[in-house]
Amino acid sequence: MFSHLSAVWSARHFLLALVKLDLRLRYRRSVLGVGWSLLHPIAMTAVFTVVFSQLFGDGNPVGYAAFALAGLAVWSFLRDATTAGSRAFLANEAYIRQSPMPYIVYTLRTVLGQVIHTCLALSVVVTLVVVWKWDLGALVGVLLALPGLLLAVIAAWAVATIGAFVSAFFHDTTQLLDVGCQIGFYLTPIMYRRSVLDDRGLGWMVDINPANVYLAVTRDPLLAGIPSADGMAQLGQAYLAAFVLTLTLVGLAAFVVSWLHKKVIFHL
Repeated sequence: MFSHLSAVWSARHFLLALVKLDLRLRYRRSVLGVGWSLLHPIAMTAVFTVVFSQLFGDGNPVGYAAFALAGLAVWSFLRDATTAGSRAFLANEAYIRQSPMPYIVYTLRTVLGQVIHTCLALSVVVTLVVVWKWDLGALVGVLLALPGLLLAVIAAWAVATIGAFVSAFFHDTTQLLDVGCQIGFYLTPIMYRRSVLDDRGLGWMVDINPANVYLAVTRDPLLAGIPSADGMAQLGQAYLAAFVLTLTLVGLAAFVVSWLHKKVIFHL
């Protein structure tokens, strides 16, 4: 696995060129350009705020908008990075057949493209939190959330790599992931708070939800700003869970790569 990572580092200029190419092709001749990546989460947040802010937001529309947009940004990143990443080998078949680059370059290409869109959405969240609390201490939350975002990126890269290898052998994997993500959206506390499920005795659904682990280490610090002592203890536990989960996913991805990387070319 370390040889693959070393090869990725050696191919970093090629990788960045592919990411820039993706962005250029996606927004070519577009009026808003990369701004379109913000339109969908902002539009969804506006709808959620109008419909659900009184029910789930304690009557604070600005605070609820920041909560929903942060959740949508993190969820959209995890969903798009894993589903699009699972198609990476099929989409990059021409490169794979002509270049000796390690396969994980192509899944990382997809994940990095999604990172750019997510960072734009989260920058809007930070602005909303500053306006909501009128306190620049909210910027502390950015520093506390950055390691969480990094763990989410590594985890998404690992899942995308596993999905890409599986998709090469079983092409319906992407469709199954799409269906799973649609179900997962409603089971994840994105537009409602965890307490809604806790009150109904369904808190265990959040505990076993891997997406919630990365929401806890990205969205929660951004919204909390400067945490209290109890808040820091909870954040530390959330980071421990995220680290263990990420390490497990990376281990699985390393196993899949070492097992299938010599066989996958015959199934593309």
